[in-house]
Amino acid sequence: MDKLKGLLDLKQLTKLVELDEIDTVLVGFTDHYGRFMGKRFDGEFFLESVSKSGTHGCTYLLTVDMEMEVIEGYEYANWQQGYGDFHMVPDFSTLRIASWLEKTAMVICDLKDSRDHSPVAQAPRSILRQQLEQAAIMNYSVMAASELEYYLFEDSYREGYESGYKDLTPAGWYIEDYHSFQGARNEFFHGAARRHLRDSGIPVESSKGEAGVGQHELNIKFSDLLTMSDSHIVFKQCIKEVADQQQVSITFMAKYIDDQSGSSCHLHLSLFQKNKNVFHGRKDFEGIKCSNEFRWFLGGWMAHVPEMMVFYAPTINSYKRYQACSWAPTRIVWSYDNRTAGFRVVGDKDSLRIECRIPGADCNPYLAFAGALASGLDGIKNKIEPPPIYSGDVYTADHLPRVPQTLADALHLFENSQFVEESFGSAVKKHYSHFFQKEIELYQNAVTDWERKRYFEQV
Repeated sequence: MDKLKGLLDLKQLTKLVELDEIDTVLVGFTDHYGRFMGKRFDGEFFLESVSKSGTHGCTYLLTVDMEMEVIEGYEYANWQQGYGDFHMVPDFSTLRIASWLEKTAMVICDLKDSRDHSPVAQAPRSILRQQLEQAAIMNYSVMAASELEYYLFEDSYREGYESGYKDLTPAGWYIEDYHSFQGARNEFFHGAARRHLRDSGIPVESSKGEAGVGQHELNIKFSDLLTMSDSHIVFKQCIKEVADQQQVSITFMAKYIDDQSGSSCHLHLSLFQKNKNVFHGRKDFEGIKCSNEFRWFLGGWMAHVPEMMVFYAPTINSYKRYQACSWAPTRIVWSYDNRTAGFRVVGDKDSLRIECRIPGADCNPYLAFAGALASGLDGIKNKIEPPPIYSGDVYTADHLPRVPQTLADALHLFENSQFVEESFGSAVKKHYSHFFQKEIELYQNAVTDWERKRYFEQV
């Protein structure tokens, strides 16, 4: 297969540096929140040193909260250990031009222990790699896509910050889902984003208006699972920085405002062997021509949603999205091409795949996909059957199991899950349990605008 436009190898990068068309290489990884962390290297120094030996980063980056405050209580890194370094090893399959930045290339790293060079188990990309290794042992390759929604605002990020993110002006004033008129109004942003993604090795499918005022979706082409997760990260970094350059802003909050639709990250998965979709089969199951692997993968994915929910909905805000008639799922149920269900089966033959509509746009794709893949593979190993297919409006089906309703509920299930321990190991389970617990505690100690508005005068 020909290399995508924008992707580079070291020989090509060397030439571009010699021609002074690239003078900076951004080298990074994601933290637990899915934010891109790293350093900018001089192009010549990158080729002389980093390309051969990698670089280093402080271990505290896997223990801080969203405000970059050091959180104590982690075994992986702490004050007693002195917050040393991990080794950042570039994955050159991710080397690309960062089209939206002047004379810049970028590469994504795997994190290794600085002493024995073993993978840092707690790093999100390491967690996904572990599950892909399990899939390979079972002779499966994994194809995937993630669909991200977000809100676009006329205000800059700085203006939003200085106003406390109050009274922002959405890039629209009524719902324009699928309206080409809205697309035309906002093409100054989305046209630039699509072109920069394409020129940076991220093949784009389309962009469109969504179901909220100023809400949009931009989809990139499906690929193998690790590439898709990397593309997801580059996608978010690119369009946030394009917005910043244009003095507008976007948010990937799962629920930006209470009276508008939330923003989702629908996950699509299918398994392949020898370039053939394993999910496709001759057996009729609930009107779908599929294989046993399809049934069992679906059954496992659904069965483990409650205990894996922290990876799909990682913030306090995530759970505000799960409201009836909001386009976000509230029940763990599957259906064929039904947007009220948590799991929506789409396609047929080689395109047959499972779409999980539960994750929000705030998820870390490495963690969300790792949770999904671990769950589905467990379904195949243990031949877990899915519940009966559901037809109709799932929002009215009060007898069906709900998704967890708060981060605290989800964390309790994660912490007490034998499946989580067996799938990811005790170190990962303990690390992320502490991470989510501290997020909950920080929220519980915060006084919100809602509380002041409700109680200031009335109590």
